Parts: sequence; structure tokens; C-alpha cells
Amino acid sequence: MPWSKVLVFNDPAQYATSVRSAEIQIFPTTKGNFRAELTQVTLNELWMQRFAECLPRVHRGTISPGRQVYTFLTSEQPEVHSRGRLLSLGEMCVHDYDVQHVKTSGEYRFGGVSLRPEALATSWRSLVGSEFNPHKGARFIRPNSGLMSRFLNLHAIAGGLAKSAPDLFTQPEVAHAIEQHLLHALINCLADCEASNLGTGLLRHGIILGRFEEYLEANPNTPLHLSEVCAAIGVAERTLRAACEEHLGMGPIRYLTLRRMHLVRHALRQAAPDAKTVTQVATAHGFCELGRFAVAYRQMFDESPIATLRKTPDSRGERVSRPLKLVS
Repeated sequence: MPWSKVLVFNDPAQYATSVRSAEIQIFPTTKGNFRAELTQVTLNELWMQRFAECLPRVHRGTISPGRQVYTFLTSEQPEVHSRGRLLSLGEMCVHDYDVQHVKTSGEYRFGGVSLRPEALATSWRSLVGSEFNPHKGARFIRPNSGLMSRFLNLHAIAGGLAKSAPDLFTQPEVAHAIEQHLLHALINCLADCEASNLGTGLLRHGIILGRFEEYLEANPNTPLHLSEVCAAIGVAERTLRAACEEHLGMGPIRYLTLRRMHLVRHALRQAAPDAKTVTQVATAHGFCELGRFAVAYRQMFDESPIATLRKTPDSRGERVSRPLKLVS
């Protein structure tokens, strides 16, 4: 049955786990209070989401099997890079199932739609009259500007209804009409577009970053040195640095530290103070010099690790269903 909801978060980890059709980790890159709004509309076949975030960040993620996903910017905004490539308003990202990285440099506004591949192929045959294969291998497409503008407007209208009149989506005839309009607009965009892929350098660096992420996942509580990491994943230090700078906007050691700091913060937020200590959580994430860790943690989050651990559940970033005022 179709439904919609609007969620607000101040914990990037909780926000990430609520994103549909993907498994992602989000790591803000600047100090400040993280805020994000997630609008979700689930129709019979088509799922759509709208996102608004207030801090620069990097994320790594993979698309969940079983859905064909397209994402796009929803407004003009500070620079956004996906897979090392600068995105612009009017483009769509065509997602596969490889590890992907997105880097933002300010407030971030984007949207997405997804369908089961079989449902997309069926709709394509019905509307276009051929088998679905308009941009095989492409990772980015730029639809006809008029068609893309219409699609973005419909997406925004549906997101607005999720906030102002969510009960409309429970009415079968309304949900069906909205879905058909969105689906028709999407297929028109896919049928009339310029497709492009990543260059060989970006593709190679993306593969290297995937191996780097796998190694970090496999060694969560081990202090890591760059030379050891490079030897383990089979690349030169210079190459790994270049891949990280291109896709993440930072070197590998800074990314490792950023990643582990945010994972520690989330673990402290989720832990019961009488069941875990800061030392246990920090060492489980590879921090052995606890004095330096505590100083770096306070510099990054403006509070001590013990203060995070002792916070009550109500102040730890639970999600709430109300619109975020900074989002139009």
C-alpha cells in the first residue's frame, strides 16, 4: 500500500540507515550540528526520496540488489562530486552495485527514484515500444532540459504533498495518478538523453577505493599505517593518495581518522553508560593512544567522549517525524 513520511535526523548514522535502496555511511567533514531531512514516498512500483543536509560530508555506499536507482540534484548548490566527477543540475546518476563515493562542499539537496528492473522494463516497453537498454554502461545521463525540468517539478510536488497532505497517498486513485505521471516523466528523460561514463582513470581509482574500504571494514580495531594498507591492497601510496583526493577530497589517513571518529561517536551514542566504557569503544575502533583520541574527539565534536556516552537517549539523535525548517 502506498505511503509517505518525513523524517528529521541529527545523527548521520541513523539517517544513513533510513535511506532506502542503499547501504551507506555518512561522515560530515566539518564541525557543526548535523541536520538532515528525508522525505520518502512509496508507490506501487516506484519509490522516491528527497534529501536535505546542512553540513559538507563524504559518503561511501552501495545500491541494494533488486532496484534500479537514479539520483539527481534538486537545486543549485555548492559543488557535489560523485565518483570523483563534478555533478551539475540537470544530470542523473545511473547507479550500479559497485562501491560509490559522494563528496559535498556545503548544504546538499538531492533526490532519487527507484524501481525493480522488471517493472522499469515493462513500463519502457509500454511507453517506448522497445526493449529497455537506452544507456548500457553509462553512469551519468543528461536528459533533454525540458523533460528533466518537468520531472524535477513532479518530484518536488510529490515531496511537498508528503509534507502537507500525506493522507493523499493512501487513496489508491491518487497514488496511481502520481506514480504514472512520475514514471512517464522518468522514462521520457531516459529515452531522450546524452549518456556518459567515467574515464578509465576515475574507474580505476574507484576500484582502488573499493579495495581500500574493504580493508578498513576488515580491520576495524587495528591501528593502520599507510604503507601497510597499500601493501595489503596492492597499490602504491601515491596512487591511493590520488584516488582518495579525487573521490573524497582528502588523503587516506585523514579519511581513516574521520571515518573511525564518526563510527566511535555513533557507538558511544548507542551504548549504555553502565555497559560500555570510552576505552572499550575507542580501542574497538582502532584508537590506542587514548589521550590523543580524547583531544581529537573534542576538537571534532565540541564535547568529550564521556559526555557523548552519558547523554540520555532523548538527546542522542533519535529521528522525529516533522519537517526541518531550513528546508523549503
